[in-house]
Amino acid sequence: MKKLEGKVSLVTGGTSGIGLATAKRFVAEGAYVFITGRRQTELDAAVEVIGKNVTGVQSDASNLADLDRLFATIKQEQGHLDVIFANAGGGGLAPLGEITEEHFDKTFNTNVKGLLFTVQKALPLLPEGASIILNASTASTVGTPAFSVYSATKAAVRSFARNWTLDLKERKIRVNAVSPGVVPTTAYITWD
Repeated sequence: MKKLEGKVSLVTGGTSGIGLATAKRFVAEGAYVFITGRRQTELDAAVEVIGKNVTGVQSDASNLADLDRLFATIKQEQGHLDVIFANAGGGGLAPLGEITEEHFDKTFNTNVKGLLFTVQKALPLLPEGASIILNASTASTVGTPAFSVYSATKAAVRSFARNWTLDLKERKIRVNAVSPGVVPTTAYITWD
């Protein structure tokens, strides 16, 4: 039996990079996977690459109405979720002295607000024993020039993991954070 046989999973930011690789692996391990992405063309291409046991839902993690629509779709099509990989995120370079409010808001809205509300809105669909995986980054512990805003968002993600483990222990829901290093993808440098 495969590790995720019969499981239903969600991978946010599943159109490229770590998200797409994870979604492909989940399907290979027997899961049915929902993936999200902001751009429909890239979402459709990712669904085609994955090939089976996948549904793409256009969604911006920082938009709460999009999240409501995402979870309504999952509830209608599968009824529950066993695994969440909260992976949607991004950032850009801006050294101290050049950080704009727009840069700050965009980075925190996706990486922190979007991640928090993705997990919170999924809670009614998670059975006892479900698994939540948060994508943090080595940037949360290692200084990087001109990357302080992004790094701060990933430190928040690590903090969420530590605290949500306690919040969800009665439901036996596991919460883990992964902290990969630099993974060059088209989404790494740009928000487009």
